[in-house]
Amino acid sequence: MRTLYAHTFEMDDFEVAIAEIHAQLDLANNQRANTLGILACHKEFVRTGAAQAICKSLPFEVIGSVTTTQAVPGQEGDLILTLLVLTSDEERFSTALTDTLNGPWAQSIEDGYKKAAAALPGAPALALILTPFMVQNSGDAYVDVLTRVSGGVPCFGTMSIDNSNTFADCFVLCGGEAYIDRMAIALVHGDIHPRFFLATISKEKILPQSALITSSDGHLLKEVNGRPVIEYFTKLNLVDASQTSYAMASLPFVVDYNDGTPPVSKVFISLDEEQHAICAGAMPEGSTLYLGVFDKQDVLLTTRTAVEQALAETNPSVMLIYSCIARSISLGGEVMVELETVQDALGTRCPFMMAYSGGEFCPTQVRGDKAINRFHNNSFILCAF
Repeated sequence: MRTLYAHTFEMDDFEVAIAEIHAQLDLANNQRANTLGILACHKEFVRTGAAQAICKSLPFEVIGSVTTTQAVPGQEGDLILTLLVLTSDEERFSTALTDTLNGPWAQSIEDGYKKAAAALPGAPALALILTPFMVQNSGDAYVDVLTRVSGGVPCFGTMSIDNSNTFADCFVLCGGEAYIDRMAIALVHGDIHPRFFLATISKEKILPQSALITSSDGHLLKEVNGRPVIEYFTKLNLVDASQTSYAMASLPFVVDYNDGTPPVSKVFISLDEEQHAICAGAMPEGSTLYLGVFDKQDVLLTTRTAVEQALAETNPSVMLIYSCIARSISLGGEVMVELETVQDALGTRCPFMMAYSGGEFCPTQVRGDKAINRFHNNSFILCAF
């Protein structure tokens, strides 16, 4: 498999943007029989139509997501579009767009996956999934459906995120069009062996006090230790912060499912009218809850550690990377410094694309051809193959 990458800052003059992308890819000399494009861009590229025009100009399928800041080798920024291209004579790619995720979304995801899988000669080795940030839906539930319908294929991807407070422009791209209510799925078939690396928060940054989740409903946390969750916030002096949406983004919940799998990080969003905690991921009853403390130094430390581990354990031809927007918020005014850390750690070792995320899909374990897929918040995820 060969990896190409390109970028453009041009969002108004479509001809210039298309010419820049094509010149960098040099498809006449680099494209092989089967090709897939993975795109990330600022929402303004979708609003002007530049992202759609670029996708339609390319002679292969492209899936994409809106993000806040992003990078490819040698370039990073916010008002930028980046494109990672996988092209191979052996590996096969297939894409599908689900029906709306409003309403019976589980059936939409199942049908979309089956459509993509039917176009391949055998079981995929990897599922790449891009979906809009939709506060009413749980990414954990998405993962459960994908794991069931695929039989445990590793699922990796992102929830698109814009830079607004309303999340009205969290577009996903597929087939040259943009959507705010559908999931794009790309399956990779062939002799690839993807490896997954995950960074959340250092153990030293997790507070020792734990709590048992005793009542929940999906991503709605109702009780811990048999008492209303608002009492837990009171005990930790977090009531004032909990009144404002995403004010606790730098204080992630670390959830241990107590099933032998690694803990995962979840974001508290806000309180509902009944003083239950709305979270950005499932909070299963019987799990143990810890509170962590994010800061800039720990974000950069865990990011570099994950990249260096990936380089030490693999000989990758490409890395696809997503990092939670909450990690970016922890950087204060230095919004590019995590991207720069990745650039510095990778050097010229392999092509990559990195983008910020509203929620991360990444396996915590892969045994044989079966993955334990999880949805994460506050996390840095890396797929290398």
